Amino acid sequence: MCIEKLEEVVEFEWLFDALASALISIPIDLPWTTFHRGVKASRIFQEKLLQVIKQRKINMMREINSEASSTTTAQDLLFHMLSFVDEHGERLDDQSIANQIIGLLLAGHDPASSAITFVVKYLAELPLVYDGVFKEQMEILKSKGAVDSLNWDDIKKMKYSWNVACEVIRLAPPTHGGFRDAIKDFNYAGFSIPRVWKVSKSLLKYQLAGE
Repeated sequence: MCIEKLEEVVEFEWLFDALASALISIPIDLPWTTFHRGVKASRIFQEKLLQVIKQRKINMMREINSEASSTTTAQDLLFHMLSFVDEHGERLDDQSIANQIIGLLLAGHDPASSAITFVVKYLAELPLVYDGVFKEQMEILKSKGAVDSLNWDDIKKMKYSWNVACEVIRLAPPTHGGFRDAIKDFNYAGFSIPRVWKVSKSLLKYQLAGE
């Protein structure tokens, strides 16, 4: 989002930490609980994020109106979300963009570290798989110069490593489940689920259902 002021970065970091901690806390909404602090932080986080989005839209409109030959607006994730137009000519509203950004931040926080941890675990337990990953990585390394860094083409060559990562995520999903609101009455496995009830989904159960 190209937030450059240190005090704003620190504030966003504190709010995000409180929000992330609330996701794995006991959902008791009392002033001294982690859950309550997370709910409060979530509201403030969204308000500040909406301010950032509003200011970015103003900056982008100024550049369009100035008919400048080049743009100084960073072409980051927020830029592309604001520029996106669907097949019906509709754009994402500010609240949807804020929700998407928060979701991406959360997805890149604990789930990423959890996935990496389980990749290391399974590689340590499965020598043949480890050898395959090691061989692929070394082949890519040998094709690079002494000071060359990895690029997107190198990553696309990591087909075996990617398959290993996908299988690890299937066996040990970083996010074990979630909740959805039923938008209409329906029956499932002999149970009647009324509208507005919350339904729990288990990623682990249906990802292992074929075994």
